[in-house]
Amino acid sequence: VQLQASGGGLVQAGGSLRLSCAASGRTFSSVAMGWFRQAPGKEREFVAAISWSGGSTYYVDSVKGRFTISRDNAKNTVYLLMNSLKPEDTAVYYCAAGAVLNVNPVHYHSWGQGTLVTVSS
Repeated sequence: VQLQASGGGLVQAGGSLRLSCAASGRTFSSVAMGWFRQAPGKEREFVAAISWSGGSTYYVDSVKGRFTISRDNAKNTVYLLMNSLKPEDTAVYYCAAGAVLNVNPVHYHSWGQGTLVTVSS
């Protein structure tokens, strides 16, 4: 699976963005998808993940209630809707594909190139 993330940009605190991750390949509907982020000087961290069917989702505590992960298997695309953005959400966001929904990045075998989200205060 090859992944292409998009949708990042500059937004004021309290604003919203929707990230998209388009996948190529016929196996998209059989893989779990995750979003990770990496802020300057920090390690990559898990943000959200969704099972292959979309029936299960999981979020890091810091984004619960603000971010929503979803997928459209007909369009080979996974989304991350980010509301009530905070300056601490500033990071490069990466989408990733893996065999099962997991918070550990080592379980994801394909990664997108990343899209920068900057939240100004």
